[in-house]
Amino acid sequence: MGRPTDVRDGTAALPERAPEATATDSLSATATDDADGGTTATADGDAPEQAAPGVRAPEIAYHPARRPAVRRGPADPVKLLMHRHRDLCERAVDPLEIAAGLEAHGLTDRTAARYRHRDVFSLAEELYARVPGTARPAPSDVPQPGPDTETRAGWTLLALLPGAACLATVGALRATEGVLDGEARFAVTAVGALLVVLGLRLCLRTGPLRAPSGVGGVTLYVCWLLGYAVYGDDLLGQVISGGPDGRWTAAPAPVLGLALSVAPAAWCTHLFAVHARRRLAGSHGLAEFGAGVRPLLLGLVAVFLCALAALLFLAGLGHGGGGAPLAPAALGALLFLARLLAVHGFPEPAATGLAAACAVEVAAPFLILAGRLPGLDLLARPVEALVMAAGAGGVPTLACGVAALGLLIHASVALSRASAHATA
Repeated sequence: MGRPTDVRDGTAALPERAPEATATDSLSATATDDADGGTTATADGDAPEQAAPGVRAPEIAYHPARRPAVRRGPADPVKLLMHRHRDLCERAVDPLEIAAGLEAHGLTDRTAARYRHRDVFSLAEELYARVPGTARPAPSDVPQPGPDTETRAGWTLLALLPGAACLATVGALRATEGVLDGEARFAVTAVGALLVVLGLRLCLRTGPLRAPSGVGGVTLYVCWLLGYAVYGDDLLGQVISGGPDGRWTAAPAPVLGLALSVAPAAWCTHLFAVHARRRLAGSHGLAEFGAGVRPLLLGLVAVFLCALAALLFLAGLGHGGGGAPLAPAALGALLFLARLLAVHGFPEPAATGLAAACAVEVAAPFLILAGRLPGLDLLARPVEALVMAAGAGGVPTLACGVAALGLLIHASVALSRASAHATA
């Protein structure tokens, strides 16, 4: 046997170490050797042989079981939504209220797909089932569905009070014409107006026309619009002719027709709420619900306008008129849409539409008066052209008509959302 090669002469006596081996690899190899009993297998599948200390088999570092685990999202994506909207789910009395609340927070059917649901309604049903509610009645306390004839009869009678009071006042004034003096007739008119206001307040505090929250600031706008409907045409005519001078002639027919239309307005509001609630219960998506509610809204607005036109026509015949004027019809549509928006939780757009109509009616006579000043005649020309083309009633028709159209467009968007029908 020959003398072994010296270390200084060559490196044949020691095994070569892979240059890429690191301290981490050594630790991994040591742990592997301990787990496997200190033996490794050869690449050719021969019998295991003792591995050199500090050296590991290269394939162990690339074993799939040795790869770090990949962090994934939560297995239940609805749980995060449950914690985020727990208050909403606990207060809800049915899944539809949860769906309306989720939609109000910006969730759409496309967003619901992230939570493994086809739409917001199915997601709301799961949240309703998984979150215990604090305001939900017990099954034995849930009233059985039945006819609410007495309730509907109650608010229908209240809705008839303003028209009945106005009709009685107009009848009393016509019956005492030429018998009572001016002060007595003014007293009768004041008492009748007070009865109409009281009946209207009772009607608006209950039934379909009751708003869930206060709509402060609207009363002044409504009073101005009604007052202009009675005296506005004669006032504007006197201003254009060089006045105002003398007394203003009242036109009670528009107010009578509008007072009688409170009952149709209440019924149209009731039908809209009932049918929208049914569509909400039977819908399978927000887009489907909106597509079904918009034709319902337009149809009921058309029904109300037909009833209003008929009542204005009858009121005009009772006072010697020949048809339903456009200005009271536009005013009635504006008041109906404003109240409909307020009932469903949108009082701000309603107040904005009423304020815009009032601003136009107030500006018309002031522009005529300002046009009398030297060099400012251009201010009066638009109003004069409108009155020349459509008469004195053209100003309220334009003001109320444009405002009503704006509210109708807004209502077709706002009332087609599930959050507008969250409560029964």
